[in-house]
Amino acid sequence: MSLQTHLSQLARKHEALEREIHEAIHRPSANDLHIAELKRRKLLLKDEINRLQAGTDTLH
Repeated sequence: MSLQTHLSQLARKHEALEREIHEAIHRPSANDLHIAELKRRKLLLKDEINRLQAGTDTLH
């Protein structure tokens, strides 16, 4: 799998988590711990995307 493909997959997962967080927040029975876990996972994905993009910047 190419780096660009991997970055695209990570970006799609990040967007999916964003939608899931939005839905969870607006649910009447919102679970704060679940929302916090989703946000943590989203942040980890964003950090991974940034790390991989920074690595490609140093290669050019």
